Amino acid sequence: MVEADEGLDVVLKRLVPVVIKRRWWLIGPTLAVALAACLVALVIPNRYKSDATILVTQQKVPERYVTSNITADVREELLVMTDAILSRTQLLRIIDEFSLYPQSRRRLAPEELVKLMQKNITIEPTRKENESRDLNSFTISFTATDPRVAQNVTSKLTTLFIEENLKSREEQSTGTTNFLDDQLQAAAADLKRTESRVRDFKMQHLGQLPEQQPGNLAILSGLQSQLQNAVTSINRARQQQVYLESLLSQYQVMAVSSTPATTTAAPGPTDTIQAELTRLRNERVDLKARYTDSYPDVVKIDQQIKAAEAMLAAAKKSAPVVTATPKEANAADSNASTAQIKSQLEANRLEIQNGEAEQKRLETQIAEYQGRLDATPVREQQLAEVRRDYDQSRKNYEDLLSKKTQSQLATSLEERQQGAQFRIIDPPSLPMTPSGMTHVKISLGGLVAGLVIGIGLVFLMETLDHSLRDEEELRDKFAFPLLMGLPLMPSKLEEGQRKRLRNLEWVAGTVLSLLVCATEFYIYKRG
Repeated sequence: MVEADEGLDVVLKRLVPVVIKRRWWLIGPTLAVALAACLVALVIPNRYKSDATILVTQQKVPERYVTSNITADVREELLVMTDAILSRTQLLRIIDEFSLYPQSRRRLAPEELVKLMQKNITIEPTRKENESRDLNSFTISFTATDPRVAQNVTSKLTTLFIEENLKSREEQSTGTTNFLDDQLQAAAADLKRTESRVRDFKMQHLGQLPEQQPGNLAILSGLQSQLQNAVTSINRARQQQVYLESLLSQYQVMAVSSTPATTTAAPGPTDTIQAELTRLRNERVDLKARYTDSYPDVVKIDQQIKAAEAMLAAAKKSAPVVTATPKEANAADSNASTAQIKSQLEANRLEIQNGEAEQKRLETQIAEYQGRLDATPVREQQLAEVRRDYDQSRKNYEDLLSKKTQSQLATSLEERQQGAQFRIIDPPSLPMTPSGMTHVKISLGGLVAGLVIGIGLVFLMETLDHSLRDEEELRDKFAFPLLMGLPLMPSKLEEGQRKRLRNLEWVAGTVLSLLVCATEFYIYKRG
């Protein structure tokens, strides 16, 4: 501790004489630079900064009900809006509206004024500790020489940001809705075209479609059953035809071989009719086991039984046992039976003809429906290709319709200003104190700078001075002992001059110091 005090004494002992000797190199630059800084501070006007904070509010309707069309990040939107608002045209309009930079407008071009104003505008995101990286709010500030102007311009910029946000979001959402509407119309036209293709294909191949296959199978089964019945009816009619032709031939033989002395009845036709009647009755029993009385085959065989019974009655009546009947009477009875049989043969021929025509018709229809069934697999594959395009078009249409409906909801949300938007939470402030480099800071900075310059000059002059000032420096410089010393013996005139010079130095230093202090105080009060 003693050694440290001794070292400090040695430094002060050497430093004080140097400061005293080079005092004007220290005081002069310090006071000059301080005065210059004060003058600069008096010339430069104060600058006032007005701030406003805008909050990015979230969508008021939950996302699960309405999804917004705006998917861009808020930071990206802010950058785009900043470029639009700080454009050359917009800033020149603000400069003219608030008459900004009246002196600079005389010597600067419009582009330079825009750059100058852009430097005075600050847009910064507001971030707090432990906050998410999403942008929740940002600050807009403007710096001007007049606090009221700074507040007005900041308010104007804030309004422009809010309006641009609403306008941009509404335009983006409306543009999305219009785009989806155009796409939906194109999809509707494509869907209509594919629907026409499906409809034309079905009309062109009607009856051969896959969904008509069960009906075709049922119809084909019914036609085959009808064909079987028709063939059975034809066979039955042909048997009836053979029977009637046999019966007719027997009547004709009886008419030729009849004699008046006959004592017994002709058994041939009666037995044949009785056998046919028995066959018909047996066949009716078989049909009744399967069908009702109203079935066509049952009705038809009933008619045949009635006709056979009538013929049997007529045959019995025309063949009684007689002893002396004239030949003309027997011939007349035989002719009546023959005419009845011929009438039945004609009806039987027509029945066979109609049955064969019905058979051909049924066979033609069966072939047609069989062709439809054979073509169904091919039509099914062709229809699948046509429907594939239709299903894709319908899916695309339904998807676009859903998106358009959702986009319309989002657009309505933006038009009602219910979506994410900007809201002022801190209105533009009216600054009461200057910001940035104030006059006091400039003047104090000049004083410190002058002091640093003065110390530097003192150090430089002392470094360049190689003279010896005391006995210790002489001993350090030379190794021989000091033999004698001559004290300084000034005259009275010299002492008077030195005294006046020292007084003048004190007066000048005091005046300059007081001047600097007064200027600093004035600047402090003004700032």
